[in-house]
Amino acid sequence: MHRPLAGYRSTPCPAGSVACCRATCTATNVSAIFHPLSSEVRPMPSRLTDMRKALCLLLCMVSGVCAQASPARLHWVGSWASSQQIPEPQNTLPPADLVDATVRQIVHLSLGGDEIRVRLSNAFGTQPLHFTSVHIARATSAETSGIDPATDRALTFGGDPQVTIPAGAEYVSDPIAFHAAPLSSLAISFHLDQAPARETGHPGSRASTYDVHGDHVSAAVLDGARVVDHWFQIAGVEVSAPRHAACIVALGDSITDGHATRDNANQRWTDVLAARLQAARGTRDRCVLNEGIGGNRLLHDGLGPAAMARLDRDVLSQPGARYLIVLEGINDIGTLGLQKSATEADHRALVHELILAYRQIIARAHAHGIEVVGGTIMPFAGSQYYHPDAASKRDREEVNAWIRASGHFDKVIDFDRIMRDPAHPDRLRPAYDSGDHLHPGPAGYAAMARAIPLSLFETR
Repeated sequence: MHRPLAGYRSTPCPAGSVACCRATCTATNVSAIFHPLSSEVRPMPSRLTDMRKALCLLLCMVSGVCAQASPARLHWVGSWASSQQIPEPQNTLPPADLVDATVRQIVHLSLGGDEIRVRLSNAFGTQPLHFTSVHIARATSAETSGIDPATDRALTFGGDPQVTIPAGAEYVSDPIAFHAAPLSSLAISFHLDQAPARETGHPGSRASTYDVHGDHVSAAVLDGARVVDHWFQIAGVEVSAPRHAACIVALGDSITDGHATRDNANQRWTDVLAARLQAARGTRDRCVLNEGIGGNRLLHDGLGPAAMARLDRDVLSQPGARYLIVLEGINDIGTLGLQKSATEADHRALVHELILAYRQIIARAHAHGIEVVGGTIMPFAGSQYYHPDAASKRDREEVNAWIRASGHFDKVIDFDRIMRDPAHPDRLRPAYDSGDHLHPGPAGYAAMARAIPLSLFETR
């Protein structure tokens, strides 16, 4: 890069910024001559003014330097994410399988970009975890371990291809040039020399993971790999995007996590929402991050950390987060209903505590400049797991009435109204029911996504 004119602070011009340079030359007082070795500003002879303007513009165009230019117009936003937890014993990989092992995982991006970085997680590990190598590549299919070898890239961490992540920590890789298309599948492959002391992962991946011994992070296909439908040690993928790009974070339970969808099909309501956003001209710069955990509750840990316990990591720290959709509470209500000894006072206390938790989420998100959209809790009468009674029905109705009331959430998506059976309002609409009367099926998830107004997220 050429040296800027003496006496000017310079930063690179954005591409095609002749107008920026012209405005800058005007703003920096081209009608005067600045002497860098003194504080004197002398009037410029009028005949030299035009010459000075032309010279300034020429230097901007040739050197790519723009005095007093605005900062770069790109920033990091999440394109994919998963909530981390301690996997249940049946959802872990045997430690012997992770000694000298390559693990390849396929994730579905929402927003695209030409620069990428990956977030690895040892959030629930009890000892440091050493990754000897980490690679990314374009997946040739969402349903196989195949990659396009021409797109294979090694990630680095502080310039080093290997990294040791402390217990309880997450590390983000160095940025790397990589063209990631919107709604594309990305393969993340890493090699471990030793198994984690305790695994960190996301059991409800609805996507296949491939595990094989040896360092094969660049292999076109992982022949003979063990296949499991869980994610391990990966927490996010971020892309460099224009400043106006922003993320929608979905905080939820198994309904957000996509229970009852087909593996590797990306049929969650968040997947359908991401596709709708990309298809509409005014929302193509919006990404969707699914932070759902099966069995999740607002107030207490279950199969994963309670929503209130994971709010900082899963929502507030997500790069580019500007919107939050909260769809939580059904498991809190259902779990209390399982306790046959629960009293009326217990039910009143639960409703109070759920509303207090919503208030906390709203206040903390607003402090980070995030708009909060409340989702009403859907009906679950006939549930083969919870068997809700009249008290549980009343709890849900009271919580939903608070969610719908103005002055609480910034906006409301009335999933209850969308999904309930008009003939039996305490039940899911049969066409949307997966069959367990608690979770929607793929048609139900699509209906949820289609009912969300994209105007909530348009660039303003």
